[in-house]
Amino acid sequence: MLVATDRPSALAAKAATATLPIVFASGADPVQQGLVASFNRPGGNATGVILFTTELGPKRLGLLRDLLPRPGTIAFVVNANSAFAAPQVREMQAAAQSIGQPLLIVSVASEEQIDQAFVSMAERKVVALLYSANLWFQVISERLVALAARHRIPALYEWREFVVAGGLMSYSTDRNEVGREVGGYVARAKSRPIFPSCGRRASNSSLISRPRRPWASIRRCTFCNTPTR
Repeated sequence: MLVATDRPSALAAKAATATLPIVFASGADPVQQGLVASFNRPGGNATGVILFTTELGPKRLGLLRDLLPRPGTIAFVVNANSAFAAPQVREMQAAAQSIGQPLLIVSVASEEQIDQAFVSMAERKVVALLYSANLWFQVISERLVALAARHRIPALYEWREFVVAGGLMSYSTDRNEVGREVGGYVARAKSRPIFPSCGRRASNSSLISRPRRPWASIRRCTFCNTPTR
């Protein structure tokens, strides 16, 4: 059995074998990625948990808008090198238009461009910012939190780890719950196989799981010096 904890490793496992069982956790739509045939009946040799990190973008926008003490332009920062940037931008633009929220799309491809982007956002009087769902932003989380504090721009992040590093707020699925869901699939497969040993498509493959609820992490606002809810 193969266990994949993110989209790249899940795709690599899927490409490597059509017979070994694969249990994955992915932030992207596994149907669109070709990992499974459908949510209800994944088929093949893969099943797992989807985190819905990209789909929570519009919800993050609404939460950030409600949190702000005054109206203004919100920036949406995306990784220009990501294949998932364009669909997330389209989804966020549609959400912003539906609530009448001015939105500035900021595309960056390096840490140097991020520094320049913060200077530009401060000059344009951006009132807050949020990020697309992307692993690169997690890798440089401390830098992003420090830049937001330096330029005094409130930011909403994808994961709780950003808040632990000093960020204002995050909104996402609970990674601990996702880990338990993946572990449950592995345990079930070991005690009662959920895939056929012959490698043929399983008509009774287990359902793709969704975490039960998103998880918000909020700290005291260091920008307006008032407690958040």
